Amino acid sequence: MLRRLRLPMLIFLLVFATPLLAATAWWAVVDRPNTWRAADWGPSGLLPAAATVPEATVHVLAARTGGWKGAVSVHSWLVWKRAGDARWTRHDVVGWGRALRRDAYPPDGRWYSNDPWIVGTVSGAAAEAAIPKLEAAVAAYPHGGTGDYRLLPGPNSNTFVATMLREVPELGVALPPIAVGKDWLGDGLRWTRDAGGDVHLSAWGVVGLSAGPRTGLEVQFLGQTVGVDLRRPAVKLPGVGRVGVPSG
Repeated sequence: MLRRLRLPMLIFLLVFATPLLAATAWWAVVDRPNTWRAADWGPSGLLPAAATVPEATVHVLAARTGGWKGAVSVHSWLVWKRAGDARWTRHDVVGWGRALRRDAYPPDGRWYSNDPWIVGTVSGAAAEAAIPKLEAAVAAYPHGGTGDYRLLPGPNSNTFVATMLREVPELGVALPPIAVGKDWLGDGLRWTRDAGGDVHLSAWGVVGLSAGPRTGLEVQFLGQTVGVDLRRPAVKLPGVGRVGVPSG
């Protein structure tokens, strides 16, 4: 019996544990604040002023999170504006107080001093059509109250954004593989097929599988993802993220 388990255990070690250990070793030498009070939460300069962007635009942003969690996970959020708007609107979920926040931080603010990047963008008529759907999905999100946040397996900040992306698949954006919590569909055995054609299976958010044109093929375990994306060729590694063509 033990001999039969050796190969699966070796594969698990190679595809899950090794990238996680490498990411943790890298994070150990990164200069970062010790507490949230010492962190920089200010604008990063990533986004232009909204008034200089004439067309409707939706951005999905992410940044490494704080503490040792930052070695293996990001915090993600949504930013958008309609055509002619003079300001960006930001929506994300946090782990203190009321979970769902609007404009609690600068649109492109650093997260625990970590610079964000743009995961994906939609602009023009497609964004104008998507924004009302996003607003409705945000208003209907069921885990935005005080005490609703749960770090692992979810619902957390990445659960919120992943839910919005499934509700509005026209955005065509998939969260980074290291967005821990993106695959939580609820407690118990769950599955869903979004309008974009992707199928998602989840067992309490601990083990899962996703497949489709937007996500490629992903296997999830304890919030970490390993997989491949053939549409935008890349491999997805726990703690490391995408290696290959960017998703956006």
